[in-house]
Amino acid sequence: EVQLVESGGGSVQAGGSLRLSCAASGYTSRRFCMGWFRRTPDNQREWVADIKRDGTTGYQYSVEGRFTISKDNARNTLFLQMNNLKPEDTAMYYCVADGLNSTPWCEWDTWGQGTQVTVSS
Repeated sequence: EVQLVESGGGSVQAGGSLRLSCAASGYTSRRFCMGWFRRTPDNQREWVADIKRDGTTGYQYSVEGRFTISKDNARNTLFLQMNNLKPEDTAMYYCVADGLNSTPWCEWDTWGQGTQVTVSS
């Protein structure tokens, strides 16, 4: 079993930056898919970014060029660098992983508790 704990959220003004961290503990693997989802104020769950098993990264179009996802495998930590934040980025951000490793694809079966990001105009 792997546990995920997010940190780094907060309140910023539009144009500001935040760096989210996700600490993984328990059973961890370099071959986990890992990523970030967010739940918006209108309760929509959106995929934000991920790193596939082969290291390939992907981004939702609205954050591409502004957000960067990365991993520090030695420290079992996932990051999301968020630059030029917009009010539309306001959401609860969740670190996710396929901790069960039950499929060849990324099955987002393991979620952290979330960290709130609020961007004001």
